[in-house]
Amino acid sequence: MTEPIKTDVLIIGAGPCGLFAVFELGLLDMRAHVVDILDRPGGQCAELYPEKPIYDIPGIPLVTGQELTDALMEQIKPFHPTFHLGEMIESLEKTGDPGFRATTDAGKVFEAKVVVIAAGGGSFQPKRPPVPGIEAYEGTSVHYAVRRMEDFRGRDVLIVGGGDSALDWTLNLHPLAKRITLVHRRDDFRAAPHSVEQMRALVADGRMDLKIGQITELQGEGGKLAGATIKGGDGTVAQIACDAMLPFFGLTMKLGPVANWGIDLENNLILVDTAAFETSVPGIFAIGDINTYPGKLKLILSGFHEGALMAQKAHRYVFPDKRLVFQYTTSSTNLQKKLGVA
Repeated sequence: MTEPIKTDVLIIGAGPCGLFAVFELGLLDMRAHVVDILDRPGGQCAELYPEKPIYDIPGIPLVTGQELTDALMEQIKPFHPTFHLGEMIESLEKTGDPGFRATTDAGKVFEAKVVVIAAGGGSFQPKRPPVPGIEAYEGTSVHYAVRRMEDFRGRDVLIVGGGDSALDWTLNLHPLAKRITLVHRRDDFRAAPHSVEQMRALVADGRMDLKIGQITELQGEGGKLAGATIKGGDGTVAQIACDAMLPFFGLTMKLGPVANWGIDLENNLILVDTAAFETSVPGIFAIGDINTYPGKLKLILSGFHEGALMAQKAHRYVFPDKRLVFQYTTSSTNLQKKLGVA
């Protein structure tokens, strides 16, 4: 039998919202363990766009996904959270009032008074384009995320898609790549209008290529891409040289085991109240992109707000006999001592 790990709060998900929840809980003396299926903290920010600029974090005009993750990790250091990475919570059962028992796919067992689900949209998997033999190039020449922009310096990059990710990376990689070719099935884009205007200006200046059509074939050997065949809407066929391909066909969201925990769902999202972002099961909270409520905005800053209110209610479960006095970090010497800045 695995000896259970006992903690005040179990956080499922180590993205920005899960990390900030550690901070808010820590200010109120609640100890947290964090479980994430990825092999490092940061969630989608670190996994899908570590070098992509984020412009809507309050007070920070520009920050990349990885920089935001690093800053949050630094912020929660005083509270010494324990991370369990590369594991997924498979089962969750209520054992008391409060009290939960959770088990990971690695057999690790947690006993917690409160559970916070901060798992983004669940498990995200990129949609694979319907191109024969593309699997042979995945991980070497075909990439579904940009983890290091420098890896694309001086390369002939083929970007496929018409949404924000495709246009953003077209513009961000253009200064580094030898040549960028953007392929979309139609001459109509779902991305932000300003991004589309910038892309079209580069095309008009001859500084990149835009092809309307679909990829039908890839050429190369040993996982190294050399070229691609594009079939246009009018039936014409074109060959282009490329040694890297970035397909952005969206992500498939898999809620995973969460769907079997007896929590009320709506359209594959977890229903919560707006007073504390608690689910239909008392003691289980959901913050960030995985929850839904009237007026919900899928923004990191919204998830931070949700985490703050969640911690206030969680305190009642963890310390039922302790009165909670609201304090500000700017004026409370007690909180400043916890943060090591007093």
